[in-house]
Amino acid sequence: MIVVPLKEGENIEKALKKFKRKFEKTGVVKELRNRQAFEKPSVTKRKRMMHAVYVQHLQQAEE
Repeated sequence: MIVVPLKEGENIEKALKKFKRKFEKTGVVKELRNRQAFEKPSVTKRKRMMHAVYVQHLQQAEE
């Protein structure tokens, strides 16, 4: 359970932002999306490899 302590007179919008940040850090939404559709390990590996190549090209272009 996520607990967001509020200071007296603190704006509710700030508290909501804190809650959203904490919730994002837990990774619940990311995990839920990953579990919605099974992805074969080979497909996952290929995606990671393609992303690594893309990042490497960006770094080389920057130099």
